[in-house]
Amino acid sequence: MIVLGRIVAPFGVQGWIKIHPFGDDPTEWRKMPQWWLCADDEAPAGQWKPYTLKACRAHGKGLVAAFDETPDRNAAEAIDGWYIGAPREALPKPAENEYYWGDLVGLEVFNEAGTRLGVVDSLLSTGAHDVLQVKDGEKDDGGSERLIPFVAAYVLDVDLAARHIRVAWGEDW
Repeated sequence: MIVLGRIVAPFGVQGWIKIHPFGDDPTEWRKMPQWWLCADDEAPAGQWKPYTLKACRAHGKGLVAAFDETPDRNAAEAIDGWYIGAPREALPKPAENEYYWGDLVGLEVFNEAGTRLGVVDSLLSTGAHDVLQVKDGEKDDGGSERLIPFVAAYVLDVDLAARHIRVAWGEDW
């Protein structure tokens, strides 16, 4: 399951929800008649519940949506904080050099010298651009965390098949 965003609040009294999308152009999600919701973003696919999309529109920096399964505010409050996902085959194909965040999480990151910097743990949206959160071990065990802007100046190539990202980033940055 590819995690697309998170429900951040009920919206109004007719069962609408407010969504914080993970990534660009979430209005493309309108093309999916069914969305999958779950309280745990790492749950196996069988635990995600299908919801039928009734309406969806951009609202500020996010989205608002309504489902057949959430007819009123009480139903919307019951799914507050849940994650929105979809199986790979239900998603629109990304354009060239565009990636779903879920595809990037878990990829190993190497710099130009071939030094392994860690693994993409998550991504952050800063408004100006997205940022790779790269972890190399656990901080408690002396591991490190790097925040690398996901822009062409630093991200040289992404190879989904080989499961790695090559970046212009120093080992000691």
